[in-house]
Amino acid sequence: MGIQEQRAELDRALKGRTVCGELAETVNLHGDRPAYSERDGDGWRTLTWADTRGRALETAAGFAALGLAPGEVVALMMPNRSEHVLADLGAVHAGGIPTTVYATLAPDQIAFVAGDCAAKYAVLDGRDQLDRWLPALDRLPDLRKIVVVDAAACPEGDDRFITWDDFTELGRSSLAADPAEIDRRWQAVKPEDTVTLLYTSGTTGNPKGVLITHSMVLHEAAMVQNSSVLPEHPCGVSYLPFAHIADRVLSYYLPIRLASHVHFCADPTQLTAVLGHVRPHSFFGVPRIWEKIMAGIQAVLAAEQDEAKKAAVAAALDAGRAYVTAQEFGNALTPEITAAFEQADKAVLTPMKAMLGLDRVGQASSAAAPLPEDVARFFAGLGLKIFDAYGMTETTGAITANLADSFKLGTVGRAFAGVELALADDGEILVRGATCTPGYLNRPEATADLIDEDGWVHTGDVGKLDEDGFLRVVDRKKELIITAGGENIAPSMIENLLKEHPLVGQALAYGDRRPYVVALVTLDGEVAPVWAAAHGVEQTDLAALAEHPVVLEEIGRAVADANERLARVQQVKKWRLLPAEWTAESEELTPTLKLKRRVVHAKYDSAIDGLYAS
Repeated sequence: MGIQEQRAELDRALKGRTVCGELAETVNLHGDRPAYSERDGDGWRTLTWADTRGRALETAAGFAALGLAPGEVVALMMPNRSEHVLADLGAVHAGGIPTTVYATLAPDQIAFVAGDCAAKYAVLDGRDQLDRWLPALDRLPDLRKIVVVDAAACPEGDDRFITWDDFTELGRSSLAADPAEIDRRWQAVKPEDTVTLLYTSGTTGNPKGVLITHSMVLHEAAMVQNSSVLPEHPCGVSYLPFAHIADRVLSYYLPIRLASHVHFCADPTQLTAVLGHVRPHSFFGVPRIWEKIMAGIQAVLAAEQDEAKKAAVAAALDAGRAYVTAQEFGNALTPEITAAFEQADKAVLTPMKAMLGLDRVGQASSAAAPLPEDVARFFAGLGLKIFDAYGMTETTGAITANLADSFKLGTVGRAFAGVELALADDGEILVRGATCTPGYLNRPEATADLIDEDGWVHTGDVGKLDEDGFLRVVDRKKELIITAGGENIAPSMIENLLKEHPLVGQALAYGDRRPYVVALVTLDGEVAPVWAAAHGVEQTDLAALAEHPVVLEEIGRAVADANERLARVQQVKKWRLLPAEWTAESEELTPTLKLKRRVVHAKYDSAIDGLYAS
């Protein structure tokens, strides 16, 4: 079946459908099944799918009672919790447009985003979110009412604010008095209507609001479902922000379709504990999450003193790696490789995965940036196939993916059925399909740059397609280093090699219009103290470790190891180890943990200049 026939078949299956109708159908079929669970003291509190829809309709009635008109925007700033989903679904069922705002945004950034979309209402979690919004309120004349989930944090005596409890009680009474109004509203929603407005995290400049429709998210959910190996009604963990398209698809839109059971992890530092409790059937991690899990395992293995145990683990990892490698596209799995893996898996690998809460994972995936191949190969040693995917907010998430029956580690897989994929003359990845955005809010020029006259979305990423149709992402088109000698160098390739060492948390390669490449490096805040203790270094403070000769010597080895695998013009000639980690809060990383190159360049310009001056 050709691409156009595949697209037409999916279009027919989803014709006329909306998220509202999809939820109603799921409740009709699976209303008693668990939908969302979250921590409640030492236990868990769970909403069924029937509970979820019932409370979403009450929330919709609450927004309608406050005056929300169809097409108006509701801004949400909350961690992963049931109120986040209910507020989002409530806005959608009332005909509004929810937009989740990253919780790390500063007041000026909030003022820009909420002002750009003329948000009429906001739902905030508590004190931290209020502290970010309050300085921006005088610049948001369109904002009518702010709902605060934590009643203790809600300002008193200010009619701009209402507690979540009072808001939902307003909705409950309004719905009871006139249920037909909300029925009329949600049934008037059309597939081409905007289901959410997501602002790109913005590695450069102000973020842009991406318009995403009901049709787009349902096509994406269907494509992911058709490409997955999941049991019926799978369970998963939601820990990435709902401002991230991946978690919206995997923890919100797809679960509605599958009647899945999602467990919230509001605090990412508790992810390991939540994984251990849930033992999910699927797990999605951006590359940095997989890198941190890998670094943690490596630190534990390095500290193991029993040589016999270390040898047994190493042999088991080799068996796991051989097993996964043999299943890559074009390879052959033999009975001998299978037998060796099954023995290693039972004795060593499954217990290791169980300690991570990943022993039931049948669908492990990664996206947001290319997963370094060494990370994929490491987890292959555990028998875990991390299916790297590729997409962007503007394509509603993944449009290519590695699949269980066709994958190549180190690639982002092949295009989903019904998705057109091409490379421009300069290697830029072009996409056309049902999940592509109609454009950016209030940005006609940016929309024209994004979508050409033939309907192709220009991703800004440079890729290569192999003879089997598997895509490799080389780099961001505008982030390529062009040295003073005219060589084009992909910085992410250098950075990924540096980050293969567990001590390295982040790295930035620099060399644009310069004679050679240099690098800024940070330590991994979790691994560095453990590594230091294992190597006789008493300090645990990152700033002190960044100056310790033993640590500096090891980072030097990491740079040398990376350079051995790079062409001469790509090699790092000089480097500097910085005293602190890069985070979204300190603004070197986006909320999805991607490097903000311009921020790092500006913040550390003197350090970069120093590497060229010395």
